[in-house]
Amino acid sequence: MLNHPLSERPEIRSLLQDGRQSERALAIRRGVCRRFRSERFALIPELTLASGRRADLVALCPAGTITIIEIKSSVEDFRADQKWPEYRRHSDALYFATSPEVPPEIFPAAAGLIVADPYGAEILRQAERHRLAPATRREMLIRIARAGALRLHDLEDPDAALGFS
Repeated sequence: MLNHPLSERPEIRSLLQDGRQSERALAIRRGVCRRFRSERFALIPELTLASGRRADLVALCPAGTITIIEIKSSVEDFRADQKWPEYRRHSDALYFATSPEVPPEIFPAAAGLIVADPYGAEILRQAERHRLAPATRREMLIRIARAGALRLHDLEDPDAALGFS
């Protein structure tokens, strides 16, 4: 998204970023997306979960495994936000993603750990796997599909989201 021609258009940029992310967080997200895309995952940022929480990044593997990646751009960002245990109820695997400047030892061993920059990412620690209940998996798959389809339609017809014909 950074340095991409589409991200320079304000109507598209607002669909890709909601303004809550710092430039550092967006750079981490870009690197994580590049890594996971290279492994054939489909990714969607800023997905609202049934709990009302918003996952920074949700990755769906070709076999249907759901991974949530919580982006932490600084020590302060990690310390200020302790909602991450709730994401386990909505995923098969949970990772933290951060930049090389953030000390990796601050992140709990109960989650996987990714270090990223705008160009790629390295998985330092694999996440523990725990299978979602079938009903939760179905709900998440529907949520991912709907969010992706609505965002794609908003790109094609931005006025439709505003209720104009």
